[in-house]
Amino acid sequence: MDQHALPRFPADFIWGVSTAAYQIEGAVNEGGRGPSSWDAFVAQPGRIANGDTGAVACDHYHRYPEDIALMAQLGVNAYRFSFSWPRIQPGGSGAVNPAGLAFYDRLVDGLLEAGITPSATLFHWDTPLELEQSGGWLNRDTAARFADYAQLVGIHFADRIPRWMTLNEPVSVTMLGYGAGIHAPGLALGFDALPAAHHLLLAHGLGVQALRSAGAENIGIANNHGATWPASESEADLQAGGLYDNIANRLFADPILTGAYPESLARFLPPIPDADLGTIATPIDWYGINSYNPTLVGAPTAGTGGSVDGHVLDGSLPFSLRELAGYPLTDFGWPVVPEAFTELLLGFKERYGDKLPPIYITENGAAVNDGPAADGKVHDRRRIDYTAAHLNALKAAMDGGVDVRGYFHWSLLDNFEWAAGYSQRFGLVHVDYATQLRTPKDSFYWYQELIRHTRNA
Repeated sequence: MDQHALPRFPADFIWGVSTAAYQIEGAVNEGGRGPSSWDAFVAQPGRIANGDTGAVACDHYHRYPEDIALMAQLGVNAYRFSFSWPRIQPGGSGAVNPAGLAFYDRLVDGLLEAGITPSATLFHWDTPLELEQSGGWLNRDTAARFADYAQLVGIHFADRIPRWMTLNEPVSVTMLGYGAGIHAPGLALGFDALPAAHHLLLAHGLGVQALRSAGAENIGIANNHGATWPASESEADLQAGGLYDNIANRLFADPILTGAYPESLARFLPPIPDADLGTIATPIDWYGINSYNPTLVGAPTAGTGGSVDGHVLDGSLPFSLRELAGYPLTDFGWPVVPEAFTELLLGFKERYGDKLPPIYITENGAAVNDGPAADGKVHDRRRIDYTAAHLNALKAAMDGGVDVRGYFHWSLLDNFEWAAGYSQRFGLVHVDYATQLRTPKDSFYWYQELIRHTRNA
């Protein structure tokens, strides 16, 4: 499938790429940066594939001019990056680190000079370690500290950054970090992790308010969502699928868009002050959706709750994740089901109606681990096919009335893929981690031509 098989997108549609600080920056001990929850987590034996860490990653901290040049060559008009909270506030509170702000000054100014809109995420999972050791997102005070951080970053950058996200994927922090123990901080609390979800959402609402008070505009969030499919039409599977959908999707969308949690989750949540829900529902300008694949969910099975990225889940869960057979898989083992992307977006429109602001797709992509061939080029045809199919699915949802304003591909660079270390490659640009050589892949040039074609249509 080439780019000419794609439908036409609006001429003002935003085309971008996404990254995250801990996954690309490296320089974890430079420029006054403090340690994060992920620095502590990767130091624990057995947590990360091959014992990898983000200590160097893509060395973006030193090589950002080269990466900006790649984005300019690609032709994107927006770059979604994240600030490293411990690089700006090493302990998560108190005085700002001038060297940390100076790094992002250089990055933001370089993007603007290249004609690329900085689109900043305040928190992409790297909690300052001092806050994590004080309870992290299980501690309500962390939400207040986040608001302080949002305020100071907003004051410094509001005149130069025209698009903001408070948090990236609070569902992943809650479920994988505190619930299953697969990500930092590595706690396996099961449903007792849900107070972290509330405090993350509270931080979002407080963060929106803090950014606005600092003069920032065009504020949203990047939430992860995927269609949930029951394993069968049996009552047990339908109930399990419904519960999982509430936890993975509605728990993180409903409070923001409707001011209420799903009623079916009330028994799992701590007492929620009414004022908190009003704060969480502070109006946003747009809603960001990260989406990769649907999830097949069934009733509990003996001994296991299924697996996430190769990590076996607790068998005591009231649902089990099943293998979605009959579809091609990415190299991460994720099923490629573009029609589920359309279903998800149309479902958002149907559920939230006029309460749903414009949408940006803030992440979408595929792990395709092809490396350089004999000709020195990276022929990642499967990434092109994945992206083309999902863009067709996206346009189908837009044709169905979903107001989508832009698409950010995950990711610009191959990078540190959390618990999978460097084993999975999502980038449009191949990174040789030994030499830091960047090689644009075939998908890079495909996306470049797609963007050019859209603008010239």
